[in-house]
Amino acid sequence: MAEVFTRPNSPYGGARTSGAIDQGLRSFMLGTYNYMALGVAGTAVVVMLLMANPQVMAAIALGPMKWVVFAAVLGLGFFAPRLFFGGSDVLAHGAYWLYCALWGALIAPMVSLYVGMGMAGIVGQAFFIAAAMFAVTSLIGYTTKKDMTGWSGFLSMASIGLIVVMLGSFFFINDAGTSKLVSMGISAVVVLLFSVITAFETQAIKSMYIEQAAYGNEAQLKRSSIFGAFMLYGSFVTLFIHILNLLGLASRE
Repeated sequence: MAEVFTRPNSPYGGARTSGAIDQGLRSFMLGTYNYMALGVAGTAVVVMLLMANPQVMAAIALGPMKWVVFAAVLGLGFFAPRLFFGGSDVLAHGAYWLYCALWGALIAPMVSLYVGMGMAGIVGQAFFIAAAMFAVTSLIGYTTKKDMTGWSGFLSMASIGLIVVMLGSFFFINDAGTSKLVSMGISAVVVLLFSVITAFETQAIKSMYIEQAAYGNEAQLKRSSIFGAFMLYGSFVTLFIHILNLLGLASRE
């Protein structure tokens, strides 16, 4: 790999040394994690604001607006590379914060339900478990020597398959007992899948940095940091939602 860091003829004024990249990588990843953490905090603020305004939350959760919000989240996820790398810095930042706010609107009714049932402690447990799982799996992705690039196709197909199963269970399973078992099974699989995805994404973010920093492409590095936070944020929130679902269903046994 040494030749990557000493490649000549860089269009950005020369390649950087391996030592500079190692130091820069740590700073880059820390910045990405910090930005992701700010996104999670922003989502928490949106959740609290909506819980303080139950009429607004009910309008989103019980009306057609929930489908608009859900479609917007999916749309941002689908068009993220174009938004983050094909536009301005303002667009990249705006897309990220909009994504975090929309997730807050989706999560708020679920959190409010548990708090209203006197199960606020479960929400806290789910958050800390999700944070611990995220930290461990992201560390694995950062430190592993195994190239996970080839897992992309499988992880994408598995994610699509889970979405299809979740939609199918929502529309076609009406029995409460069966629905509960299916919900727990889906959440368990999602937690496992997104633990792997977190490791995969962390390695991908690390690779993006190494590729771009080798040529001193600072503008792209800034976009990559925001995009990395976007990816990791989505995985963390997904872990939180499904861990909360598992804990909530288990507590009602």
